[in-house]
Amino acid sequence: MISKFTFNNQYLFNELPEHEKNLLLGAMRTKNYRKNEAIFTDGTKPNGIYYLNEGKIKKYKVDNDGREQIIYIYSSGEFFGYSAILSNESYGDTTSTLESSVISFISKESFLDILDQSSVLSRLLLKSLSHEFSVMANLIAVLSHRTVRERAALSLLILHDKYKTNDNPEEEVFISLSRVDLANMVGTARETLARIINDFKQESLIKSEGRKLKIIDFKQLIHIANFY
Repeated sequence: MISKFTFNNQYLFNELPEHEKNLLLGAMRTKNYRKNEAIFTDGTKPNGIYYLNEGKIKKYKVDNDGREQIIYIYSSGEFFGYSAILSNESYGDTTSTLESSVISFISKESFLDILDQSSVLSRLLLKSLSHEFSVMANLIAVLSHRTVRERAALSLLILHDKYKTNDNPEEEVFISLSRVDLANMVGTARETLARIINDFKQESLIKSEGRKLKIIDFKQLIHIANFY
């Protein structure tokens, strides 16, 4: 059920034929990024696409009052920044690291050249863009019509999905997003979020270890999120 609110394009690389994979790998230039380091900003012209090897990236918009709204979080194995290249437009949002990350860059020229050679990559990108549009539409509807408590519950469920490790599904999942970023994802003030998080703890829905959060009662949190 949570899939209608989560977007993940890890399959892009995994489903490519070996030759196309090697073309992408050969074009990649890898760089280490510090926590809170910007990758690209809203309104700038794209000069390539990005692949997240390790870490977490937030995608967000800033309103006229300087308030940040996190739209999406990328995790390792995902490409990002390619929609602006394909539409030949400026970036429509800003991305920066949530933690120390390793990111590969593929220049616009190399990406378009590989795209010309690979019908499979073209098909997978179309699939990815269609899914991303559907997820964004669902999230906009939630932000517009749900209470802060409902949005907070949904955001925690989305984050659990983003922080879990596919290699070890039995491993405990801890959400290490800062309270500021979580508030920006929920779309509320930090103080309001703090009260809701405390309520969730009192109701034994989540627990904390330091600044990290872990979901305890998925069934009740899904009920609160109201996304059946």
